[in-house]
Amino acid sequence: MNGKIPEGWKETTLGELSEYINRGISPKYVDSDGEIVINQKCIRDGRINFSFARQTDKCKPIMPEKILINGDILINSTGVGTVGRIAQFNQEIKATVDSHVTIVRLNKSKAHPLFTFYSLMPRESDIESFAEGSTGQIELGRERVKLIDILLPPLPEQRAIASVLSSLDDKIDLLHRQNKTLEAMAETLFRQWFVEPCKNGLPDGWEEGKIPDEFDFTMGQSPLGSSFNDAGIGIPMFQGNADFGFRFPTERIYTTEPTRFAEPLDTLVSVRAPVGEQNMALVKCCIGRGVAAFRYKANKDYYTYTYFKIRSLMAEIKHFNDEGTVFGSIGRSDFDALVINIPPQVLIHKFEKAVRPLNDKVIKNCYQIRTLEKLRDTLLPKLMSGEVRVKV
Repeated sequence: MNGKIPEGWKETTLGELSEYINRGISPKYVDSDGEIVINQKCIRDGRINFSFARQTDKCKPIMPEKILINGDILINSTGVGTVGRIAQFNQEIKATVDSHVTIVRLNKSKAHPLFTFYSLMPRESDIESFAEGSTGQIELGRERVKLIDILLPPLPEQRAIASVLSSLDDKIDLLHRQNKTLEAMAETLFRQWFVEPCKNGLPDGWEEGKIPDEFDFTMGQSPLGSSFNDAGIGIPMFQGNADFGFRFPTERIYTTEPTRFAEPLDTLVSVRAPVGEQNMALVKCCIGRGVAAFRYKANKDYYTYTYFKIRSLMAEIKHFNDEGTVFGSIGRSDFDALVINIPPQVLIHKFEKAVRPLNDKVIKNCYQIRTLEKLRDTLLPKLMSGEVRVKV
C-alpha cells in the first residue's frame, strides 16, 4: 500500500482478519431437489447471479463449515479472466460454493464483513495479481488469499463507512426491483392490447404486414477501431449484447468517427450472436454492426409501443441464432420479411397514452440509478483510503 495511513487505521491482511478461508466442494450435480452450489459463473460485478447456480446431491453431505453464512465473501479462484471477482453472500437460503470459489469468513470482532467487501470490490484486478501460474492457467490458492492486503480503520468507523455505502446500494437495488415490476406490468398490458386479441385471427381494423410497414430501422456499421477510446471522447458506441444492461446499455467505448446512429429512446436489438437481446438508447449513439435500431414510422414519440412490440417478436428474431455456419445473425432482408400484425393507429395512440407513464418511470429510475452509482463509485475509494472520513 502506498500513501499516508490515516490516524487510527492499520495495514493488515485477510489472513489476519479471517477465521475461515477455504475452497468449496467438488459437487455431484443433480437436475433438481439438491443443495444450491454457487460457481464462478455466478460471480460478476460484485453480485451473485443464482440463475447460473447448480444443485448437488443431498445424499452427499456438505461439511458444515462450507455451508455459507451471511457476510461470507466469495472470491473466484481459478480461470483466466475470472480470478479475483468477488461477491458477498447475504441470503436466507442454504448454499455452498464449488472448488473454484474461495469462502472468506471474517472474524467479526476484527473486521466488519460489509466494509471488507466494499474495500475489496474495486480491486478485482489487483486481487488477480495474487494468483499464481501461467497465462493459460492461473490459480488463487488459499495461502495467497491470506496475503491480500487491506487498510482497516477501527471497527466503529468500518460500520459507519459500510452504512453510507450500503444506503446507496439499497436505494439502487430498490430502483432495480421497481423497474422490473414496472416493466412486467407494461409488458402484460401490451399482451392484453395487442397479442391476445389476435389469437383467433385479426380483429376488425387490423392488417397483416411486414416490419417496414410500421417501423424505420437502421442496421449498425462499426467505425474504424482507431477511432475508439474509453476516455469519453466523441459519442458512445455499442457493438452488441456485451454492452447491454437492464433497459439501457453501458457506455464503455466511444468513437470520434461514428458511422450509423441510434436516436434517444430508439429500441436496440442485437443482430449478431446472440441474436435477439434488447435495449433502448439513452442518448444519441453510434451503433456497430452487432446492433439495429428501431423507431415507430408514423410518430417517433411512440417509443413505448415500439419497445414492447419488438419485444413481442423476440421468439421469431431469436430463431436466427440457429442460422449460419459459425454464429447466428439477422440482416436487413430478414427484418424486411418478418410478418407482423398491425393494429389501428388509434389503438396504438391509446396504448401509448396509457402505458408511457410506466415506461417513463422506468427511464427516470435508470437515470437515478446511474447518478447513485456514480456517487457511490466516486465515494468508495475516498472512504476506503481515509481521504473522506465518516463521523462515528
